[in-house]
Amino acid sequence: MRMPLRWLAEYADVAPGTTGADVAAALVSVGIEEEDLHGGDITGPLVVGRVLDFVEEPQKNGKTIRWCTVDVGQNGQMLTEGKHQEIVCGALNFEVGDLVVVVLPGATLPGNFQISARKTYGHVSNGMICAEDEIGLGSDHEGIIVLSRLLGEEAAADLKPGDDAIALLGLGEETIEANVTPDRGYCFSVRGLAREYWHAQGSPAGGYRDPALVETPQANDKGFSVRIDDAAPIDGAHGCDRYVARVIRGIDPTRPSPSWMQQRLTAMGMRPISLAVDVTNYVMLAVGQPLHAFDLGKLSGSIVVRRAKAGETLTTLDDVKRKLSPEDLLITDGGERALAIAGVMGGASSEVDDTTTDILIEAAHFDPTTIARTSRRHKLVTEASKRYERGVDPKLASAAAQLAVDLLVEHGGGTVDPGVTDVDHTTEPSAYLLDVTEPARIVGVDYPRDRVVQVLRDLGCTVDETGDGADDTHVLVTPPSWRPDLLDGPDYAEEVARIDGYNNIPSITPTPVEGQGLTHGQRTRRVVADALAGAGLTEVLTYPFVAESLADDLMLPADDDRRHAVRIANPLSEERPLLRTSVLASLVDALRRNVARGHKDVSVFELGLVFRPGGPLGKAPIPSVLSRPDDETLEQLYAAVPAQPRHAALLMTGQVEPAGWWGPGRAADWSDAVAAVQTVAKALAVQVVVSADPSHAPWHPGRCARITLADGTLVGHAGELHPKVLAALELPARTVAAEFDVDVLVAASAEPVQAHPFSTFPPAMTDIALLVESQVPAADVEAALRRGAGEALESLTLFDVYEGERIEAHHRSLAYRLTFRAPDRTLTTEEVNGFRDAAVAAATEATGAVQR
Repeated sequence: MRMPLRWLAEYADVAPGTTGADVAAALVSVGIEEEDLHGGDITGPLVVGRVLDFVEEPQKNGKTIRWCTVDVGQNGQMLTEGKHQEIVCGALNFEVGDLVVVVLPGATLPGNFQISARKTYGHVSNGMICAEDEIGLGSDHEGIIVLSRLLGEEAAADLKPGDDAIALLGLGEETIEANVTPDRGYCFSVRGLAREYWHAQGSPAGGYRDPALVETPQANDKGFSVRIDDAAPIDGAHGCDRYVARVIRGIDPTRPSPSWMQQRLTAMGMRPISLAVDVTNYVMLAVGQPLHAFDLGKLSGSIVVRRAKAGETLTTLDDVKRKLSPEDLLITDGGERALAIAGVMGGASSEVDDTTTDILIEAAHFDPTTIARTSRRHKLVTEASKRYERGVDPKLASAAAQLAVDLLVEHGGGTVDPGVTDVDHTTEPSAYLLDVTEPARIVGVDYPRDRVVQVLRDLGCTVDETGDGADDTHVLVTPPSWRPDLLDGPDYAEEVARIDGYNNIPSITPTPVEGQGLTHGQRTRRVVADALAGAGLTEVLTYPFVAESLADDLMLPADDDRRHAVRIANPLSEERPLLRTSVLASLVDALRRNVARGHKDVSVFELGLVFRPGGPLGKAPIPSVLSRPDDETLEQLYAAVPAQPRHAALLMTGQVEPAGWWGPGRAADWSDAVAAVQTVAKALAVQVVVSADPSHAPWHPGRCARITLADGTLVGHAGELHPKVLAALELPARTVAAEFDVDVLVAASAEPVQAHPFSTFPPAMTDIALLVESQVPAADVEAALRRGAGEALESLTLFDVYEGERIEAHHRSLAYRLTFRAPDRTLTTEEVNGFRDAAVAAATEATGAVQR
């Protein structure tokens, strides 16, 4: 929304010497954001010129230029030795004798564009004939400005070459452009912005003059017939609750709008068109009430406001035939012929033209939701729709209509019909019992009661200090008609803080209270991530959306719970409509993408939620936002949400130990995946048990480890992925993976672990080699050795596996190093041998192992 300084000064006191930047800063102080400053950046000479002659010269590039002789009065004669100015112009929309705008050497145009005499197209051009966009008058660059068309023949007749065009077009005046937020629709007018500027100056008595305070006649039965017939209100709100109609007859259609009005419209970014249209636009910009002018001669005698019928169409003023929706609100001729899309754009069949003498002025109040939906449905955003959808003052219609009538009579002649139509179904704003201490409580500034009441009254609110419920700390506040956004205590508190001044709110650094710190779950998840990163894996994040075919690609059994996925109602991609039931399901995408881009050695992991419905989900209710849902509603909500445990998954392919001068590298294998999970468990001081699992997809049946807690609770799986799965997912051969339930580890690590005292006595180490059958898991042998060795065993390491010569068929040799240490003494050889023999005996009993 734009506002020229001179127009602002008509409605609010502006101190002499105040600049556009000063006004913009004042508006910012009350929460109105500055968008831009226009005007005031042109230095002359910028003058009126008359085209005396021109020669058209075609150019090699296909363009035709005009070599013009222009009379600019006494300006610039020193440059051309008393001759008229000679100027090159690329536009073709003017004729000999036309008055144009000429900028002469020495001037500066917007953007610090300096004008000088220069050679172009084989001539020396002493200046430039200007288009609208070149002098900041508008955005049109299709042709140069012809003043008789811009200002009208009558206004242009009084001009002469050499007149100052800066003053003529109001280019010396600064115009502020403000960014109006959706909750402040009243600021889409000079009236509203002037009120905000007045507030920024401290709301001095008499410092604001409301242009809408005009005398308006009472409605009578002689007015134009208007009926509101909304059979399908949206959410119970009727599309139109007020319609004012006034009639003016005998207007001279040849009269242009006055030059001052055209200048103001131009400064506001609007093109002057005709007197009737310019007046309605001017009043809209002045007070914020959109108006529409109908040619009375094209109406049958009555107006009916109704919703559109199915299949109905209307050709709007932009010459577009629009198919209407039953939700669109229409202004119709007698209920039959559509005249306009209410609050958005008029129709071509009733528009005011060059022969119109009798005019019907419409000033109405329309429902913001109806207008907003219609505007978006037709992709038609107009100055009227922008105001209506943000909320227009419902009490403004009669005053705006009167302002328009007065201007039309003053500048167009004619007479006003005595009939006044005002169909008014608006309701008065409700009073709110405000605790005057609430602004201080919310904002943190001590606002005295008198100050709160004064600010509210300055805003236009009615404050009743003696009504029902009012006392020393409570008053009844009724918001003004132009502030539908003021509903409750926080709204009024915000206004008190805004008007009193945001700069009066002190900046205090809050002192944080002593908190609980991280929860055990948060600390555990950090340990998991740190342990995996320390093991050489890179953390990634993937979207939790997967394809329906992924379960087949992973070779999941038909009865596997991981096949029961939640389908998204509005997925980002129809190719991935399901929520993942395992982190591995989405992590494979990250691995495949990295391998496709040339990274052959990749180790990645992710921590994230999985979605495991475990069966049919209930239907979620939509609770009210006005209060906390009751217990029954909460249960229904929880029943409609799948279980979401937190898992971690990892994938490794390529080499985990690179090749170099030290020797060959080592490719990732199943043991690396198992070791990664064991590393996490060790970091959390959680004991896990590793055993073979030959039937858990998507792992290789002979290279899959089942990882559990000591009590048998499943933690996860690790190992090499099945070759068919790798082929289906387009992953490298021998890729290994692991996935485990982090929530299980969180629960298992909840109890503090007692650290064992470190013994300062020397360790005793001994090696043993056990011969076992090939199918016996090494983990079983290790578990038996630990049981038999007793508490003196400090560590047990498998350091060699051998199958070959001097080993029985279907057998293998497992070599272990056992380390013993006592907390209170140095162990003797006899003691160490005894521990070793006990361990071997336990292994022999449990697995049939024979010491070599």
